[in-house]
Amino acid sequence: MSTPSSPTPWKRANTDWFKDCRWGLFTHYLADSASNLKPTVLPVGDWNRRIDAFDVEGLARQLAEAHVPYFVITLGQNSGFYLSPNQTYDDIVGIKPSKCSQRDLIADLARALSARGIRLMAYVPGTAPASDPIAKERLEGKPDERMTELQRNWEAVVREWSLRWGKALSGWWVDGPYEKEKYQHPDAPNYRSFAEALKAGNPDSIIAFNNGLRTPIYSITEYEDYTPGEIERDLPVAPGCLPDYSRLRNFDRFLDGAQLHILTIMGEWWGKHPLRFDDEFTIAYTKYFNGKGGVISWDAPLTVGGLIDPAFHPQITALGHAIHTAR
Repeated sequence: MSTPSSPTPWKRANTDWFKDCRWGLFTHYLADSASNLKPTVLPVGDWNRRIDAFDVEGLARQLAEAHVPYFVITLGQNSGFYLSPNQTYDDIVGIKPSKCSQRDLIADLARALSARGIRLMAYVPGTAPASDPIAKERLEGKPDERMTELQRNWEAVVREWSLRWGKALSGWWVDGPYEKEKYQHPDAPNYRSFAEALKAGNPDSIIAFNNGLRTPIYSITEYEDYTPGEIERDLPVAPGCLPDYSRLRNFDRFLDGAQLHILTIMGEWWGKHPLRFDDEFTIAYTKYFNGKGGVISWDAPLTVGGLIDPAFHPQITALGHAIHTAR
């Protein structure tokens, strides 16, 4: 009797380009507000008109002028509205008309940004949309302790997106899989099978699995390439907030093998006014964290039309020019 072969050893993606970026812009472009758990009352036609009117060329010009090296945008969240079509999702949830947009905004953004040397990454939830009861029920199926059916369904959904976009998408930030025991399992579905689905179209894409609001910063699994680092309103500087540097290696760059990275908010909340800090402080903290070998994603809002919110545009521009000049 033959014995099953061991899985091929996992190799993390090269994050040199990400580290060299030093910072990037993250935005919650949603049908509702970030983390909203109330049902979203929005006609599908209105959502499609909004996505159709999204000015990808205008945004790409703004990001290029501000020297933003990478851009992360939400595919969707709790409402069940997504800014790209996905037949697998539609087949599973059976909602008609589909709440996935007809326009593939990710594909259009990728073309506009790559022409200017800017990398595109996507935020994707790792769970069913909490405020869409139909989608939630059908994605989760018959729940068990590991949410096996949900994981398999969601892997199929993200695999379709990954295969379609290929190398046009440079990375993923995955929200939701906080409960490590459901994913850190020897048998699929698990962190590894989820990562394989996300990398199906681009094995070089980088992934982070969010572990919730946690300091000190840490990597939740060997199957992520950079730390998710969601710190919300915290800005770690002191011992006990920053990682245990005895576990960092290669010029303080890697934490348990993952590129050091944090995600924080430029405003008072995700995509909300007003600005938290003046330009000088935002620039100084970014440089401070870069000096630790880390990368920062700053969250800021867009207008409905897809341009940088005017209240945030000056600070983003000041930050981009300061970091670009400091290279």
